[in-house]
Amino acid sequence: MATIDIEEKRNQAKALLDSRIESVTDLVKTRQRIADLREQLAEAEREDKRAYVRATKDGWSPEELKKLGLESAAASRRRRNAARTAAAASDAASGGEVSDEK
Repeated sequence: MATIDIEEKRNQAKALLDSRIESVTDLVKTRQRIADLREQLAEAEREDKRAYVRATKDGWSPEELKKLGLESAAASRRRRNAARTAAAASDAASGGEVSDEK
């Protein structure tokens, strides 16, 4: 009967598991980075809103700010979402797939 080296098999199995653990560790790190960046973006958007309100309280009208390319972030989000919705409806009507890419 052939002898199976238990230690060798354990080491082979451990090497396979280490590789799998490394890949899931990379995935977790990437997901955490995304979560951190989303939080940073949310904070930046809050700061932008406060700065916009401060500018309007200092006498700038929304129309003047818009002429300077500094319209309200909410207005630009509404326009972007409306364009995305229209594109999705057009794709659906033509039988195409809707993409979530930005």
